[in-house]
Amino acid sequence: MFLYSLLDSLFISFPVSDVLVLIPTYNEIENIERVLARVYELPKAFHVLVIDDGSPDGTADKVRELMASDYEGKLFLEERAGKLGLGTAYIHGFKWAMNKGYDYVIEMDADLSHPPEKLPELYHACAQEGFDVSVGSRYVEGGGVKNWPKDRILLSKYASIYVRMVTWMPIKDTTAGFVCYSKEVLNAIDLEKIRFVGYAFQIEMKFAAWQLGYRIKEVPIVFVDREFGQSKMSMKIFREALLGVISLRWSGFFNSYAK
Repeated sequence: MFLYSLLDSLFISFPVSDVLVLIPTYNEIENIERVLARVYELPKAFHVLVIDDGSPDGTADKVRELMASDYEGKLFLEERAGKLGLGTAYIHGFKWAMNKGYDYVIEMDADLSHPPEKLPELYHACAQEGFDVSVGSRYVEGGGVKNWPKDRILLSKYASIYVRMVTWMPIKDTTAGFVCYSKEVLNAIDLEKIRFVGYAFQIEMKFAAWQLGYRIKEVPIVFVDREFGQSKMSMKIFREALLGVISLRWSGFFNSYAK
């Protein structure tokens, strides 16, 4: 009897999916149920961890409701006290995923700008094709953006070109936030060395993986601007990215992100 009980407890402690999707939220009550429904409609079994930064609109309450009904055992919630930054939310999620034994971790926005239907392709690039990181890219053949004004498209494209010129990374969509990491990459990177918390966080994580020699593939996606809620982008976040890449390239000559 004791042996059966022990085996049962061990079985429960391991995930039934090998991949975890991280979705940071702040005031995404209008989007969270919609994005989760599309994730769980996919034939591949994905687990989702929502990392909520104290949303006053009840986002976390809605997630708890869904955890207890439709998505029990495959939807999880971590709540933090206030807005602590996108980068710290993802790092919190990376550590949570590694502690739970997931093999792959995917970053994704809550506002449906990242198409959930592309999750299996990002996963396949790492799990089946042997890449260490896969990036949902707007700027490779087959990718693009929808419902963006022309000035924002130009700003985004030139930002990625600027980042490539400064860092030398062979990635066309350097600022993309729809990314799959293998556990080998996340275990190899010293996450305490990741400095940026806003827009530049995505650049720095790719730079760290590239600096350590990991293989990166870009998967084409069509990025769709949000329909509901407010964007979290600000000029402060953009300035962090603009100035941050210079320090990334400079520090990269002397320092490593390895543990």
